[in-house]
Amino acid sequence: MANHARIVELLDEERLELERLLRSQTSASGLVRRARAVLLMADGESGTEVARLTGYTPVQISRIRRRFTEERAAGLSDRPRSGRPHVYGPKKTAEIVALTLQPPSEGLSHWSTRELAEKVGVSHTTVHRVWQAHDLQPHRVQTFKFSRDPQLEEKISDVVGLYLNPPTNAVVVSVDEKTQIQALNRTQPLLPLRPGIPARQTHDYKRNGLTSLYAALEVATGKVIGECSPTHRGPDFLRFLRKVARSYSRRQLHVIVDNSSTHTTPDVKTWLEAHPRVHLHFTPKGASWINLIEAWFGVLTRKSARRGSFDSVPQLVRHIEAFIAHWNENPTPFAWTKPASEVIKKARRAN
Repeated sequence: MANHARIVELLDEERLELERLLRSQTSASGLVRRARAVLLMADGESGTEVARLTGYTPVQISRIRRRFTEERAAGLSDRPRSGRPHVYGPKKTAEIVALTLQPPSEGLSHWSTRELAEKVGVSHTTVHRVWQAHDLQPHRVQTFKFSRDPQLEEKISDVVGLYLNPPTNAVVVSVDEKTQIQALNRTQPLLPLRPGIPARQTHDYKRNGLTSLYAALEVATGKVIGECSPTHRGPDFLRFLRKVARSYSRRQLHVIVDNSSTHTTPDVKTWLEAHPRVHLHFTPKGASWINLIEAWFGVLTRKSARRGSFDSVPQLVRHIEAFIAHWNENPTPFAWTKPASEVIKKARRAN
């Protein structure tokens, strides 16, 4: 006899609850995963496909389907496990969660399982289980930055507009300088990659000088124009701006830059007045992340500069120039997809 899978049909309120679980930052990961599986079933996906998308086995998907059709949302909760029973109750759990959300003892930056366990009188594994159940990760920290630019919305709309709807017959480039790139030389030669053993380098190094890289990313194609400089002052930026302008002669040129003082010196302003086809567009203060060249600088750091070993600054400069040439053989543009309204909404929420 054929084994017909039970059809999963959701009431409107059940779907809303499952979708809420998917967006939750505090629900247990297992519960969120099972909620996603049920939503996929309700959307008509086969058990095999649901298993592939969620990482479960087909047998586990069948069990989740049965539990949900018999018990609805209550069937998605974790079942009591065999073994040693919990020796703490709701009050102890609430105490652990409350203390985790408060600053730790003086001299500590965050709680560890053992320090909190000693504080509340339980084992460190108990603290770990509570943290897992409530999705608490005090060892992690994320960074953020507020922009206090009074022209925040105007500048976001301007820059994002250039990304999503560039002017006809014009070129849009993202420009910035990556300063203080160090020519580091390891004290011993690199030990090469071997099967089962990664490449290795010494922890200590010798500093052989610095260089700064001016770079312009053509937004439409991903092509990069670069120039290294021993300094990063107003004349250096103007020299590079002239180089970029020559590369796109006789075309309207829109240049996205940040709010560095070197971008608004009197010499730069005078040159711009004499070259009206070149237009500078400024990112909001404290929001250089909106400048796409920053994404390319990240690629440069990961793939070229970070693991290099250089005897001199000229050697480092040649290495960077070789990377730019390699990149331009098959350039990859960075696609901006989020409209200005969404960026502004998020910026408002952060501020």
